[in-house]
Amino acid sequence: MDSLTHTLLGACLGEAIAGKKMGKKAMLFGILANNLPDADVVTALWNTEAHSLLAHRGITHSLLFVTVMTLLLSLLFGKWFAKYQLTRKEWILLMGSGLFLHILLDACTTYGTGWFEPFSSYRVSFNTLFILDPFFSLPILLGTLILLILKNRRIKTRKIVFTSALSLSAAYLLVTIIIKLNVNAVIKEDLASKQIDYDSYFSSPSPMNNIMWYSVVSKGETFYTGYYSILDQKPVVEWNHYKRNDSLLAPYLQNSDVKDLIQFSKSQYRVNKTDSGIIFGDVRFGQLMDADGADAGFVFNFDLIPQPDNSLLIKQSKFRDMTNDDFSRLLKRIKGI
Repeated sequence: MDSLTHTLLGACLGEAIAGKKMGKKAMLFGILANNLPDADVVTALWNTEAHSLLAHRGITHSLLFVTVMTLLLSLLFGKWFAKYQLTRKEWILLMGSGLFLHILLDACTTYGTGWFEPFSSYRVSFNTLFILDPFFSLPILLGTLILLILKNRRIKTRKIVFTSALSLSAAYLLVTIIIKLNVNAVIKEDLASKQIDYDSYFSSPSPMNNIMWYSVVSKGETFYTGYYSILDQKPVVEWNHYKRNDSLLAPYLQNSDVKDLIQFSKSQYRVNKTDSGIIFGDVRFGQLMDADGADAGFVFNFDLIPQPDNSLLIKQSKFRDMTNDDFSRLLKRIKGI
């Protein structure tokens, strides 16, 4: 999830767990716990762009990191901030809930989260939330603003506020799971009716909503992409057909950055030739819904450019910004039009 959502959730959790004893300062400790796993962004200062994809949401988003940091921070903060009179259990709950909910929410998105590092490089992705979902964030945003305004002595009112905010966001999270199960059922039925054979498929929400879903279906080097809105009049998916074009990657498969891109994408990618080299597109993150339709480029791309010294320059592509027309097409498709 985005940093703002982690911050808002941390503020409400901090108030819920330690607000009575710490006042509004509890919100700061909640914010710290909920943002600490993202300290791994500093690795971008020395890693290549490709390797940074795996370094982010890696070891600092693991269950091991959550456990160690919960115990360490609860011990240190219990000594440094003894004046607040929080028990060891309360410190563990305050730090542990923030750290764990951070990696749980991140795992709900498509990016992938290294829960089991350093023992396994497998990335957990539940694909139930877009990385920025205003419907999830709005209740805790309003709750945090109200908590900042309310006086500490308004204990009962503050309790109503954080309870309502956290409950609404949690309820929305549950709804997304129910919607995903329904969407998956529609996709499987549609694939069967069209006799599309596949090895695997996944579905994920389209940008900033949980109404329209994007799906990728894979069979060897072939894959299909399609969109389905729960507001569609008929449970039918229009599939676009693509080839991965693995042969274009063959000369570079020993390159460590290329290996990182393939691992990060979970082999869900498409390679195309360009004037300067090739472009590696991670198909999991979808396409802009522009006038090109099926020929629209994928949003998350890397340019692979061969150099005169036989090395390979890899840099993230600059994708054009979404226009008003793109946004209008997205809204229409969400509405089932």
